[in-house]
Amino acid sequence: MFNAIHAPQLMGILNVTPDSFSDGGKFTGVAAAIAQAEKMIAEGADIIDVGGESTRPGSDPVMADEQIRRVVPVISAIRANNPQVQISIDTTLSQVAAAAVTAGASIINDVSAGQGDPKMLAFAATTQVPIILMHMQGTPKTMQDRPHYDDVLTEVLTALQQRISEALAAGVLPENIAIDPGIGFGKGKQDNIDLLAHLSRFVDLGYPVLLGTSRKRFMGSICNVSEPAELVTATAVTTALGVMAGVQIFRVHDVKANRQAADVAWAIKQAQ
Repeated sequence: MFNAIHAPQLMGILNVTPDSFSDGGKFTGVAAAIAQAEKMIAEGADIIDVGGESTRPGSDPVMADEQIRRVVPVISAIRANNPQVQISIDTTLSQVAAAAVTAGASIINDVSAGQGDPKMLAFAATTQVPIILMHMQGTPKTMQDRPHYDDVLTEVLTALQQRISEALAAGVLPENIAIDPGIGFGKGKQDNIDLLAHLSRFVDLGYPVLLGTSRKRFMGSICNVSEPAELVTATAVTTALGVMAGVQIFRVHDVKANRQAADVAWAIKQAQ
């Protein structure tokens, strides 16, 4: 599936959680979640990423049953109304992934890269559902407690290569794997900047790369902004830079601005 991607794809974030860092509580009702999904699709989202568990720094895990209760009605409704759109399930649990896929999800977005549930990679392999493998140091609960790297680029690249190998060994097809360097997940400000400066190194691994910088705190520290919703322009800048580096999927809250950034950058990149 992922090997069919050419032009940049936008993944619109739909958190059906009460406690996500930027939009927690806004879309916990099914009607509000569906309306937000429709808005993002109209603005140019190619994928809607539905999550029932916050992975903000310091967050606690959410049991599978509760995640399923939150996400399945939303996924079912989005699929019924939009048969053409891709839907991803943002979870680390195979039980949640299975329920989401049955409801209409077509991609697994796993921030633990298959390490949060020993059954996840086998599930992706058996069902041939594409999976995104993200790097994270620690867990959401602890990841921002003084993260440390001796060489962040090398360490994150190596860790992702190991997760790719594990996925392939489990039977996941190469074309069903994408990777995510995990901006903001167990990284300090300079770590994030260093990874963004070398996105092409991740592209060189040969798998589609997802970039998730949307409204992240490290950009606020650069821009002297404390409100995440004010970081739309900053996010769009990273989207444009990512397109030029060869990144293919961008996970964003603000679809319209990032659609413009991606499309202009893509037109320029094609002229190189």
